[in-house]
Amino acid sequence: MAESPKKNSNERVYRIAFGSVYPLYIQKAEKKGRTAKEVDEIITWLTGYEKKAIEEKIKNGTDFQTFFKDAPRWNPQASKITGTICGYKVEEIEDKIIQKVRYLDKLIDELANGKAMEKILRKN
Repeated sequence: MAESPKKNSNERVYRIAFGSVYPLYIQKAEKKGRTAKEVDEIITWLTGYEKKAIEEKIKNGTDFQTFFKDAPRWNPQASKITGTICGYKVEEIEDKIIQKVRYLDKLIDELANGKAMEKILRKN
């Protein structure tokens, strides 16, 4: 029995090294006048990883699945992240790892689009 294309696609995302995407997050933010520090603040807010732990995950080649599965503290405010990313409503994504990846993508997009950090971090 063949696997569904969606499952294969999810499996590919699981295996992507977080460290291969992290510089793209930084690049996207900096291109729009934002900072790497703000990207790190978003990652810390969402996952509980501090900067040193983020660097360690990058150095170790940690994949997305492990990065999100092992997150020290998933922010309960993450459920307030809504909207469309890559054609999907993040709040409707059933696969929890993929949803977490897309939450982070959405927050980085908000940063690059000039949204205030207070709003990105759902502080109001």
